[in-house]
Amino acid sequence: MVPEKRKLIVVSAAIAAAFALPGCAPKGYDSTDYGAQPAANEVAATAGPEATATPGATPGAETDDGADEGGDAPELSDDEVTSELSAAKVKRMGETVQNQDGFVLYRFDKDKVKPEVVSNCKGDCAKVWPPALINKGEKPKLEGVDSDLVGTVEREDGTLQLTLDKWPLYTYIGDKKPGQWKGQNVAGTWFVVTPEGKKNLTCLPAVSKAVAPPADDKEKGGDGGGDAESDSSGSDYSY
Repeated sequence: MVPEKRKLIVVSAAIAAAFALPGCAPKGYDSTDYGAQPAANEVAATAGPEATATPGATPGAETDDGADEGGDAPELSDDEVTSELSAAKVKRMGETVQNQDGFVLYRFDKDKVKPEVVSNCKGDCAKVWPPALINKGEKPKLEGVDSDLVGTVEREDGTLQLTLDKWPLYTYIGDKKPGQWKGQNVAGTWFVVTPEGKKNLTCLPAVSKAVAPPADDKEKGGDGGGDAESDSSGSDYSY
């Protein structure tokens, strides 16, 4: 008869192993690219540290109802705007929210949602995790997403970023094709977002490091050539 304590240890190990299986990982997942540290299934749902920036926000509101919002917001081109938010299921992960091009959207634990919404992904972070932006007076087409949960937050540059249940939304340049979710559990702070604005914890690969930000023209020799972005998962970038 196996002692109860040993039974618990065996069961716990089996559960941990299940989350490390390749079946619970994006297609093409390589554990060496995602780091060796195993990820726990229980992840804190609270926002990150307090932010110093204090841009305005209108969480849970239609984007065309905020008369005082984004007064100096620059006009974005069609290819810069997130025009659709659609609920969609993908293999291994389940529920996701995708933009008009089918790319999966994420939320960032270091963003702030109380007492106001603040995006803390700026600079190089925003190059790796492009914010889902929209023009003032516009609203995205929704499919499977509750309009009452959709809002915007004004970023430091005056652009308006879409939010879901108050959490700012982003894509990830490490996702090369629609439906990929290689950003899941990057730095232990980035997670696929559900249509309800929650973290999807169905599958947690080991904590990984973000790809490097795209090189500036100066870094590419000034001719604009070369790859648009680095695919070096396992870089030193912590965002």
